[in-house]
Amino acid sequence: MKKSMLISLSTTVSIAVLAAGVAISSQDKYTVQVPNGLGFSEFRGYEDWSVIAISESGGKIAVIVGNPVMINAYKEGVPGNGKPFPDGAKMAKIHWKPKIQETYPGQPTVPGAQQDAGFMVKDSKRFADSGGWGWAEFLYDAASDTFKPATATHNPPQGNDAKCGFGCHSVVQNRDYVFTEYGKR
Repeated sequence: MKKSMLISLSTTVSIAVLAAGVAISSQDKYTVQVPNGLGFSEFRGYEDWSVIAISESGGKIAVIVGNPVMINAYKEGVPGNGKPFPDGAKMAKIHWKPKIQETYPGQPTVPGAQQDAGFMVKDSKRFADSGGWGWAEFLYDAASDTFKPATATHNPPQGNDAKCGFGCHSVVQNRDYVFTEYGKR
């Protein structure tokens, strides 16, 4: 009796220690930040934001979502009406590798492994020297279930500051630096 009780207790303690180790080692994505730039925490809740549009580019599929400030601006006609997005507008773009869902009718292409999450926030004072916008790109590692800031070695290169998207987005300065059009509903 004592031996089986000791084995049972030992097994229970081992499982508890393993579970605690996994819990401690898992990343809270909201603690990740681009050095000298934006942090994931500034976009808390983006997973529940409304869809602006979807896209496919460079062999990846994406959903672009916006916070209520961004969505309301789009509904009011920004940027097509010539007005800029208001401060507090935020967007997130999540990329996945596409996969074919072979068991579904029509074999649709659906999101596979996540690649990254990119963010934009409008804050005219904080980002006055980059069109009023701040950017951040975070790469996702499925094996460790963690995010890390993109760097200058990634495509597109990231300058590891909130202005990392300014160079690319300058081509749409006339659209207040926003590529994405609001999909008709």
